[in-house]
Amino acid sequence: MTSPADEILDIVDENDQVIGRSPRGEVYAEGLRHRCVFIQARDAQGRLFVHRRTPTKLVFPSLYDMFVGGVVGAGESYDDAALREADEELGVSGLPDPGFLFKFLYDDGAGRTWWSAVYEVRCDLPVDPQAEEVAWHAFLPEAEVERRLPEWEWVPDGLAAYERLKAFRGTSGPPGL
Repeated sequence: MTSPADEILDIVDENDQVIGRSPRGEVYAEGLRHRCVFIQARDAQGRLFVHRRTPTKLVFPSLYDMFVGGVVGAGESYDDAALREADEELGVSGLPDPGFLFKFLYDDGAGRTWWSAVYEVRCDLPVDPQAEEVAWHAFLPEAEVERRLPEWEWVPDGLAAYERLKAFRGTSGPPGL
């Protein structure tokens, strides 16, 4: 079994065009632009899947996130990565294809930047997240997530995606999944 740091990723330019490939560990160490997916999962009651990342994660260990997702592998489409990551992180199989919403270039201002495709999916299946990915999880009403925003330490790219998603929808309310 290989380390996540060995996974090969596409390196992309400011227009999201592939310009090379490198191992994930090198991508992170050198701040190379790559691709990620963010999937907002909701249950049948419209509650958001929220989790705390494990302390062993390469990026943003032990922080909270209101998305599942991750990096897009070399040669992988955003759509394929979204379904793979949702299945893996929720610990399910048989999810409907996540619905693409929009894409944006995340830049933390400190040399870390990635193209971010945002999706949504309804998960009516019982979840069983991977222990190596997720330390804690729950489906929370959006009002509870909003209340926790200033209290919990959230992944910064997830917060950026969440704020853009609220603006995209023109509301802070749940979608009609």
